[in-house]
Amino acid sequence: MIGAGSLGGSRLRRSDHSRRGDMLNPQAALIYGMVLVSAVDTEMSDSELRMIGDLVRTLPVFRDFDLDDLPAVASACAGLLEKDDGAEEAMALIDASLPPRLKATAYALACDVAAADGELKQEELRLLEIMRHSLKIDRLTAAALERGTSARFATV
Repeated sequence: MIGAGSLGGSRLRRSDHSRRGDMLNPQAALIYGMVLVSAVDTEMSDSELRMIGDLVRTLPVFRDFDLDDLPAVASACAGLLEKDDGAEEAMALIDASLPPRLKATAYALACDVAAADGELKQEELRLLEIMRHSLKIDRLTAAALERGTSARFATV
């Protein structure tokens, strides 16, 4: 998956406001999920980054999230992904930090980010499958969320 140096090799700082020990606040965990799916193919496209920003700006789940903190949270996740086992560690952190009612939200947001650039790469599809299993999203729920993404991102 994502290994050392796969995001450009620069060491990115960890945001203290979003991570407390082995837990993230739920909003940071949702952002980590979006960054994870964006970075899995080692290329975070402008459209994926724009999508993350748009989702954080507009969705009710991020209503009390300070937008100025988004770059720091995303950088903290990207820094974690530089480690050899960073993707697995990030996924475990996301799972541990989200209450059950937000796990489907995390999956839906990841689907939207994966679809943002108009193409789903094999790495993204595999990560979504891993995320579905890790977050214990049942097949029917996952299919409904994926279908919703497909409908939202349809083009004429």
